[in-house]
Amino acid sequence: MPGQRLARGVARLLHSMDHAVLTEFVPVRGLRVDLISLGPKGEIWIVECKSCRADFIADRKWQGYLEWCDRYFWAVDEVFPLDLLPDGTGLIMADPYGAEIRRMAPETRLAGARRSRLMRDVARVASQRLRMLTDPEGVSGGAF
Repeated sequence: MPGQRLARGVARLLHSMDHAVLTEFVPVRGLRVDLISLGPKGEIWIVECKSCRADFIADRKWQGYLEWCDRYFWAVDEVFPLDLLPDGTGLIMADPYGAEIRRMAPETRLAGARRSRLMRDVARVASQRLRMLTDPEGVSGGAF
């Protein structure tokens, strides 16, 4: 899938910046972000990967993601029509092998209680996914 290839390149970039990255994370019922990352100072970034105009137009939930992060980015490839992307968001140019931040997203700090909940939820989901890799039959029920 094109979006997953972009996500891989973005994850490599974020990892190089010492972020812990989780893909396809659900911060709250009804929202699923492509990538969420925890930075070395506890900052929380969300990145949505868009592979084409139709993919962007079909996304009607992205503004709901803003209240779940300190910084919000779009990740697109070199042929994506950049004029579609709203002002006040970050921009990452990506391909399957890497990425580059072209426009830093403005920072809107999360409230402490929401940050704490998100960090706990990200840790739990990451732990469950790791457990599935090491013992696929030992995990039952639950969404991750």
